[in-house]
Amino acid sequence: MKKGLRVILSGGGTGGHIYPAIAIADEIKRRYPESEILFVGAKDRMEMEKVPQAGYEIEGLWISGIDRSFSLKNFVFPFKLMSSLSRSRKIIKKFKPDVVIGTGGFASGPLLRVAISKGIPTLIQEQNSIPGITNRILAKYANTICAAYEKVKEVFPAEKTIITGNPVRQDLLNVNELRKEALEHFNLSADRKTVLVLGGSLGARRINKLVETYLKKFEQENVQLIWQIGKLYFSEYKKYESPIIRTKEFINRMDLAYAAADVIISRAGAGSVSELCIVGKPVVFIPSPNVAENHQAKNAMAVTEHDAGLTITEDELTETFEPSFFSLLKDEKRLQKFASNIKKMALPNATSAIVDEVEKLIEKNK
Repeated sequence: MKKGLRVILSGGGTGGHIYPAIAIADEIKRRYPESEILFVGAKDRMEMEKVPQAGYEIEGLWISGIDRSFSLKNFVFPFKLMSSLSRSRKIIKKFKPDVVIGTGGFASGPLLRVAISKGIPTLIQEQNSIPGITNRILAKYANTICAAYEKVKEVFPAEKTIITGNPVRQDLLNVNELRKEALEHFNLSADRKTVLVLGGSLGARRINKLVETYLKKFEQENVQLIWQIGKLYFSEYKKYESPIIRTKEFINRMDLAYAAADVIISRAGAGSVSELCIVGKPVVFIPSPNVAENHQAKNAMAVTEHDAGLTITEDELTETFEPSFFSLLKDEKRLQKFASNIKKMALPNATSAIVDEVEKLIEKNK
């Protein structure tokens, strides 16, 4: 293998597609410091901000998904697709990648399609138990598929699907050692239990409303919060900042947020679930119902069926959350069991395993 690789990574729209791509890029750079890495995303989406923050260059495509309901925006989609295919051809011709990696989201579709047509080695990384539409279309033609769940072999060609787990940031492997630093970072007390609330990078209205409803109860129970509100809702809820409530639009130091937490309330996106398994803290999942084929609920159940967490659907929140959550908060034995069991489900070497497959692809192409 040569000293430096030329790699294009594409994926975005949400943190669940962006951060796995960044984790893969970091591992490639660790192994091959002279590598040149380029990201390709969708213009005006969060990858255009988060990727440069991670230290990588990114090119934007004029592309978006198709609205599942009737929308005039869908009439523009063919023009966006043609524009993105043309732009992808120019990017690939100029960059000359050794391999192209897609982590899902509509931005990865045109780029991987062009790479496949030119015979460039391609790898898809699928985070969910139920694959998204972009990866379903591309899977037939890609060289290798790295997935987190055996179930995807029912959808993808089994002979080229490898179960590696989902890539996670390596700074999460030893978060328990950062507890003191974490409490100081968020200016929180060591005498209160800390609940970390995660609604995804854009935010979750139902989870934010839930937290708002129980703010007084949290205080009565001697609980302090790190509340990741999300970009869409931060202006509405930031007014609740207080000595025991830390409101955040986005959390840049997730390692410290996890380290400070005693219990975590979270959506159940595949990337989040994989991170939470690595972190090994008790989790209450509130899956988003607004996702294709209800895959977040299936991700959550894959954990909770091993007695490694608690799942409460949005429909159940009004009746179930208060008795379930606050009784769990006081049950040290159950909290320890959840933490121990979720830790057993972790696949901490996923990122390394995926880059192993990248190396194999490049060697085979020689």
